[in-house]
This record gives sequence, C-alpha cells and structure tokens, in this order.
Amino acid sequence: MTTPPTSPPAVAAAGGAPAPPAGPAARRPRRFRVAGIRTIPGRIRVYTGGSLLSVVLLLGVTMAAVGNARDGVQTIGHDAGPQVMATGTLYFALSDMDAQVADILLIGREHDLGIGRAESLRRYEQRRAEANQAAVQAAQIAGRDEARRRTVREVLDGLGRYERLVGEAMLLDRQSAHPAGELPQNVVDTYRRATDLMKMELLPRAYNLTLDSGATVRQSYETDRDAVLDGRLRVGLAGALALALLIALQVYLAGRFRRLVNPALALATVLTLAVVAAGMAMLSAQAGHLQRAKEEGFDSILALNRARAISHSAFADESRYLLDPGRADTYEQVFLDKALSVLYVDPGERPLNLETYYDLLPGAVRSYERDPSGPPVEVLGLFGEEKDKNLAEFEESRLRLTVQAYQRVMDNDRRMRELAAAGDRRAAIELRMGRQSGAITAFDTYDQQLTLLIQAHRDEFDRAVRAGDDGLGGWDVLPPAAALAVAGLILAGVRPRLAEFR
Repeated sequence: MTTPPTSPPAVAAAGGAPAPPAGPAARRPRRFRVAGIRTIPGRIRVYTGGSLLSVVLLLGVTMAAVGNARDGVQTIGHDAGPQVMATGTLYFALSDMDAQVADILLIGREHDLGIGRAESLRRYEQRRAEANQAAVQAAQIAGRDEARRRTVREVLDGLGRYERLVGEAMLLDRQSAHPAGELPQNVVDTYRRATDLMKMELLPRAYNLTLDSGATVRQSYETDRDAVLDGRLRVGLAGALALALLIALQVYLAGRFRRLVNPALALATVLTLAVVAAGMAMLSAQAGHLQRAKEEGFDSILALNRARAISHSAFADESRYLLDPGRADTYEQVFLDKALSVLYVDPGERPLNLETYYDLLPGAVRSYERDPSGPPVEVLGLFGEEKDKNLAEFEESRLRLTVQAYQRVMDNDRRMRELAAAGDRRAAIELRMGRQSGAITAFDTYDQQLTLLIQAHRDEFDRAVRAGDDGLGGWDVLPPAAALAVAGLILAGVRPRLAEFR
C-alpha cells in the first residue's frame, strides 16, 4: 500500500519562530475581528452602545445648560443685580442730603417753613446712613477691582469732608438766626464749598460706581443668556442624535425580527423626545425670564432711581436759587440741565431755555396719554426712554401719572421764578417753602408717583426672577432620572433579541 506524501513542514521564520499556519486557519482571526459588526447580535450591540452614549451626551449638555440658567438667575436675581440696584440709591441719598441742607439753610430761624428744620435734619441723617450702606455694598461688588475700591474710598472720604462743611454751615446758620432767604455771606460761602464738593466730586463718583457695577451685571446677563441659548441648541442637537439612533435601532430590529414595534424602545424614544422638548422649552423660558428681569426690571429701576435722584437735586436747586442770589443764574441753568435729563423736549427753532421748556412741556406730557391729542411730540431723557419700552398697561398708567405730576412741579417752579424776577423774594420763598402753598405737596406727590413706578418695575423684576427659580425646580433630578429610565428601557428592549442567539 502506497503511503500518500505528506506536506512539507512549515519553514521556520528568521530567528527560529515558526511561520504562521497556512490555509483556513490563517483566516480565522480576521473573521473574528469583523464578526462583531457583520453578525446580527454584533450590530444590535453597536446600535445599543451608540444609543446609550447619545443618552449620556444628552444628559451632559442638558445639565450644563441647566447650570448656566441657574447661574444667570442667581447673578441677575439674587446676587449682583439687587446689590447694584441698592448701590443706585447712593446717588439719590447723596443728592437728597444736599437738598435737605439747602432747605435748612434757606428757612433760617423760621422753622415752620417747608417740612420744618427737625424733619429736614431727620431726613438728612437718614440719607447719610443710606449713603454709607450703599457705599459698603458698592465695595462688596467691587471685589478685587482696585479702581472701583479706590472710587468707593474716595466717596467715603469726600462724604466725611462734606459732612464737616455742612456742620460748619449749620453752626454759622444757627448763630446768625437769620430770616428765611437772608443768609449771611459766611453761611453762603461755607455752603458753596459743601455743595460744590457734592456736585463736582461725590455725585459723579457715585454715578460712575453705579454705571460700572451696572455694566458688570449687563455683561454677566449677556454671557449667561447667550450660554442658555447655546445650551438650548446643544440640547436640541444631542436630542436629535439620540432620537435618530433609537429610531435606527428600532428599524433594524423590526426588519430583522419582523416585529413592527418594540414597546420598550418605543417608550424610550417617547421619553427622550419629551425630555428634549421640555428641556428646550424650559431653556427658552429661562432666556425670556432673564430678559424680562434685566430689561423690564433692572434697567428701568436704575434709570428711574437716577431720575428720582436728579429730581430731588433739581428741587433743591430751587432752594439754592433763592438762598444764594449771587449764583442764581448758575443754579437756574443747572436746574434746566437736570430737567432736560429727566424729560427732554426738542425746542426746534426756539432757544433752549426754561421759558421754552415750560411752554413745550404740556405737549410732551400729553404724548404719554393713550390717545394723545395734537401733533406727535418726540420726548427723550430718562422718562422718554421709559416711554419707548414695551410697558404693561399698569406701568403705562403709572408713567402717565408720574409725568403729569412732574408737570405740576414745573408749573410751580415757573411761578416761583416769576415772583423772584419781579423782586418779590418773600413771596417766592413762601411759594417754594410754605406748607400751604402746594409746591412741596406737588413735589411729594410727584415723588410718590415716581416711587410707585419704580416699585412696579421692581415687582416685574421679582416676578421674572421668581419665574426663573420656579422654572428650574426639579431640573437637577429630572435629567439624570430620565437618562437612567431611557437607558433601562433600551437594555430591556434589546435583551430578548440578543437572548435568541445564545
């Protein structure tokens, strides 16, 4: 019997290592490598892994977006926003301090004029405490910003010098026991130094602090709101990817196993869609809440607080106009500048002076009515900016009442200056400071209406912040819980199909 020839042994490779086996055995590692993708179980595992990774990605971007929204609400609504609004009272407190001093000096020994010397002193001390508190808050907001901290120190140092000058002026005022409006020159000179310090140093620095702090909040708002909107886009994209992979997995299983619906995977898809839709809606709402809090609350509150401070300072300019005849023209021009800051009316071809302003103001005030009569009047200034905003009906009503009260204040100012120009200073002082004349009552009414308007915007701010807080409730727990539920449903949906191949 002939023995079949045997195959020659494999030739050893260089170095003594045996050569790889030839034939079918050589192709087994390659088949093993691609079997995970080419087989049905392998493809199911690939689709499943991709779906699970997409769920993890969706969870990550959702939690990041929720964190950005929470940071925005915290900054605008609870931290820097309220602190900056509080520091905005610094300008008002300083202005009203100087206003109370002017009234005290103007009435002299006639303590029954105006609100009385004792009440003016009480308000002066109250404003001083408010100014010190606002300066401390400004220092807290400044943090490590050395320039702002230096400005706060300069305000506090200047406030100390101002108080010393005011104390000296009041002492000289008491010693002279002068009639209303007849101040000795040494009292006038001392008060000039005090009010110049207030106008030239303290008020500009206080306003710069509010501007700088407000700019910080506005920058934080822009950053946080952009982050929320970007997060909404990322949630949408990650959600679309997760939904696409889940649908692809179900289509593949339906084609291979001839089953129309996989209940677990269908539920996972619906749950993912619901979370994505809810997340994007929540982020859109949060962006809207931030916008309302900043534009309809924060910005208006700062602007109207400044209008209130300027108004008090302008009302005090009437007292300065009467107590210091040597500077009457200067105080009249300063009063006009402040009035134009509050409510600017274009004089057209007419000269820009108080007479023109008095004449044009009624038309400007009528433009705030719901159905204004007469030709349209363009108004600017702080109240003009407020008019251009998209105000609620209640806020429109408050603004209209405020500008109407402002017109009555200006009517009294006109009468007072006409009396002073005619040489009847006593009548002008009684109109300005008399308790029955109506000038102080008219200004108090205007101030109350302006305060109510500020409060209306404060309420809008609080509502927007509260809506932001409420809208974020549960979003620290909902995305992780939903992600776990979706992952569990995915595994529950593919497990029976994989079990068929064991």
